[in-house]
Amino acid sequence: MYDTDPSTPQVRLIGGLSLHYGGRRMALPPGSHRLLAYLALHPSGVDRRSTAGVLWPTVEESRAAGNLRSALWRLQQVGCPLVHAEQCTLALRDGVEVDLARFEAWAGRILSGTAGPDDLAVDPGPIAELELLPGWYDDWVLAVRERVHLRRVHALEQLSLLLRRSGRPSAALEAVHLAVQAEPLRESGQLALIEAHQAAGNWAIARQQFDAFRRILRREIGVEPSAELTAVATAPRRRGVPLPGPRR
Repeated sequence: MYDTDPSTPQVRLIGGLSLHYGGRRMALPPGSHRLLAYLALHPSGVDRRSTAGVLWPTVEESRAAGNLRSALWRLQQVGCPLVHAEQCTLALRDGVEVDLARFEAWAGRILSGTAGPDDLAVDPGPIAELELLPGWYDDWVLAVRERVHLRRVHALEQLSLLLRRSGRPSAALEAVHLAVQAEPLRESGQLALIEAHQAAGNWAIARQQFDAFRRILRREIGVEPSAELTAVATAPRRRGVPLPGPRR
């Protein structure tokens, strides 16, 4: 997902914070990492005062403002234009690319039904492994990380459906398997996986998947699968294959 113009500054948040420019990875000055990550997570811009309070919540307001000015000055020394600073606001400059924004755009096309052939050709494996700023535990990171996780799972489920409709049942199975691994108790993923197995002709495996999910639900939260999932999983074999008639 990183095939972009090397002359464009690129901020990467997935897999860890890094800055790339001119075809190489740029060294980030100490004390600038949190500000760069915060700006990358807020593409519409941020208020200076509130940003200082969020990034340095344990110091006095004047000290936090000073820390913000220092971090901003350091970012301006990295060798490529990154931050547009005004009296009250800060934002990444137009043209600075953020990998999270590219993922969000891909997921948006998948979920809105506007995906093109290139979107369906994306390998679901790397998508499933995306982790936003691993090792960061700030509240402002955790909130976005959870949202991205749910969006990734939802997009993989929808990708599976689109692949199935395009006549690629094996690829559809791979995509939805990854979604179920990420959220095994999510019923929409289980439904998509069972339907993908059925579309591939794996009716026995589809039923086994349903039975395994039902056991997990009973054990973990003491409920049964929904009527919709049960009806799909227990339906007679379709796809034009006639059911055996009664014996005479």
